[in-house]
Amino acid sequence: MSVQALLPFASASAALPGAAFFADLQHTLAPYPWAYDAMVIVALLLAAWLANWVTKRILLRGLRRALRATVLSDKEVKLSVIPRLANVIPALVLSLGIGAVPHLPAAMVSVVRNVCAAFIVLTVALALSRVLDLLNHVYERRPDAHNKPIKGYMQLLKIVLGVVAAVLMVSVLVDKSPVILLSGVGAMMAVLILVFQDTLLSLVASVTISSNDMVRVGDWIEMPQQNADGDVIDIALHTVKVQNWDKTITTIPTKKLISDSFKNWRGMSEAGGRRIKRALYLDQHSVRFLDAAEIEQMRQLTVLREYIDRKRTELDAWNGALAERGVAPINGRRITNLGTFRAYVEHYLRASPHVRQDMTLLVRQLEPGANGLPLEVYCFANDTRWAMYEQIQADLFDHLLAILPNFDLRVFQASSDAMFMDSARIRRAPETVPPPAA
Repeated sequence: MSVQALLPFASASAALPGAAFFADLQHTLAPYPWAYDAMVIVALLLAAWLANWVTKRILLRGLRRALRATVLSDKEVKLSVIPRLANVIPALVLSLGIGAVPHLPAAMVSVVRNVCAAFIVLTVALALSRVLDLLNHVYERRPDAHNKPIKGYMQLLKIVLGVVAAVLMVSVLVDKSPVILLSGVGAMMAVLILVFQDTLLSLVASVTISSNDMVRVGDWIEMPQQNADGDVIDIALHTVKVQNWDKTITTIPTKKLISDSFKNWRGMSEAGGRRIKRALYLDQHSVRFLDAAEIEQMRQLTVLREYIDRKRTELDAWNGALAERGVAPINGRRITNLGTFRAYVEHYLRASPHVRQDMTLLVRQLEPGANGLPLEVYCFANDTRWAMYEQIQADLFDHLLAILPNFDLRVFQASSDAMFMDSARIRRAPETVPPPAA
C-alpha cells in the first residue's frame, strides 16, 4: 500500500511557514550542503519534539481535567485513548517534513514515510486497545458485571486487533497492498490454528462458562486436581485466578473448568445454610435399657417429655398385647439409652436458633465398626460465614459430648500408652490405712 495514499499532504512542506528563511539559509550554506541538510534534519526533529510537547503538556492536561469532570473514574481517565493518539502528531510532522530535506534520496524519503505510517498504525491499534480496556472498566462498574464478565471477549478482540494491525504495518513497510499479503495467509491457516489452539479452546470455555453461569468473580470453588480451594478473583480469556485460603494464588487454565470437574460453593451461600455432617463414635458396650426410675429422670428434660410419653404409650400397647398372648416379658420392647439420646439430639437441633429448620435435619446411626457406633448429626447451620459456622458446630458438639454421660453412654476412644500406664499405677497404689486412734 502506497504511503502517499495515507499521507496526501506530503508535498505541502514547501508551503510551511518559514520556507523563505530556509531558502535564504540554503543560499548562504550553498558551499556546505551537508551542513544545511543537517540543520534541516535537526530543525525537523525539534519541530516533532515541540509538537509532541505542546500536545501532551498543554492540550492533554486540559483534556484530563475535562474527563475528570465526567462520570469516568481516575483509573479510566488514565486508560484514556487520547495520550496514545497524541503520539500520532510527531509522526505526522516527520512524515510531512522529511520531503523538505534536500539531497535526500527518494528511497530514503519513502522509507521514513513508511516507517512513520507504520508507527501511526501501531499507535491507533494501541489506542483502540485502550478503548477496549476502558469499556471493560466501565462495564465492571455495573452491579451484575461479576455475573457476566466480558474480560475474555475483550482479550479476544485485542488479539484480532493485533493481527489486523500487524498485517497493515507489514503492508505499509513493504509498500504492498494488504490484499496481496492476506492472499498468502490462506496457506498458513493450519499453522495459525495450531498456534492459536489454546486461545480458541479458551474462547469456547469462556463462552460456556459465561452462558451457563458456572463461575463468577467472588465464587468459592474447590478444584483439588489444580490445588485450588478459595475465592475466584479474576476470570480472563486464558486463565482463572483463585486466591486460596492460605492467601496463595492458583492460576487455572480456563479450559480446565470445562474439561475437569470442580465444586462451586455459591449454592451454599445463596441458600443461606451450611451443612453440618459429623458423627459421634459411641462405645457399643455402654448401650443398655433404661429402668423406670431412669426413664422418669429423663422425662424431666423438656425436649424429651413428649418423646418419653409417646414411647411409653407405644411400648405399653405392644407389651400388653404380648402379655395377653402369654408371651414371656423378655420378649417385650423397652426404652434404650441410645434411642433416648438420639431423640434428645434431634429435639435439641429442632429447638436450636442456629439450625435451619426448613432444610434436611436428621440424626442417624451408621454402620458399626472397629471405632464404635457412629451417631451422625446431619443438619444445616443458618450462618454460612466460616468463623460463625465453626462456632455453631463446635458449640453443638461441646454440648452433646458434655451431656452424653447423663445417658450413661461413653464416647469410643482408642486406648493409648498413657491410659495403660495410669491404670497400672492405680492398681499398684497401696490402700490408704487410717492411723490407729490414740
